[in-house]
Amino acid sequence: MKIGVLALQGAVQEHVVATRRALQELELSGEVLKVKTPAVLESVDALIIPGGESTVIGRLSQRNGLLDKIRELALEGNLAIMGTCAGMVLLAKEVDERRVGQVSQPLLRLMDIYVTRNAFGRQRESFETYLTIPAIGPEPFRAVFIRAPAVRKLLSDSVEVLARFQGLPVAVRQGRLLALSFHPELVEDTRIHKYFLVKIVRGE
Repeated sequence: MKIGVLALQGAVQEHVVATRRALQELELSGEVLKVKTPAVLESVDALIIPGGESTVIGRLSQRNGLLDKIRELALEGNLAIMGTCAGMVLLAKEVDERRVGQVSQPLLRLMDIYVTRNAFGRQRESFETYLTIPAIGPEPFRAVFIRAPAVRKLLSDSVEVLARFQGLPVAVRQGRLLALSFHPELVEDTRIHKYFLVKIVRGE
């Protein structure tokens, strides 16, 4: 199993470390690669799009041909994707910003979700909370929200809501795509990464 982490900007190394730990704890053989080119992307089974600046990641991905290649592989069913924070924004079909409304930025437009950027406030309003996520087990998950987006609207019945905060979906799944408002790579708990590897990448 080869898991890629999009390595253009954002919390790249944290996801690399968390994914390696999850593989080890699951006793699965696999490697984690940093993805910066379409050639490396084509060699992986799954991709993690980290938090960061969604506009910057989108433009850099577009510039080097990664954006179109990610979309192509995902639509063909050959790439499982987990997007966290900025990654959720990039996966969405529609995006706006809490204060300015509609925004124009490169998007993958793969998930049937309408996402609002900075849904809970700017950097100074960042926070941590415990979420109930039945898909990963009964114990609450410590979620770190940093300038976090949230799903404003589900655009189809094929999107499964895994967790909500203040009534808004903050973890959603659609087939082989997983989008999270928060940063699972910033806590010691690897259950989100394990869920992605086992349930979405391996399809168990």
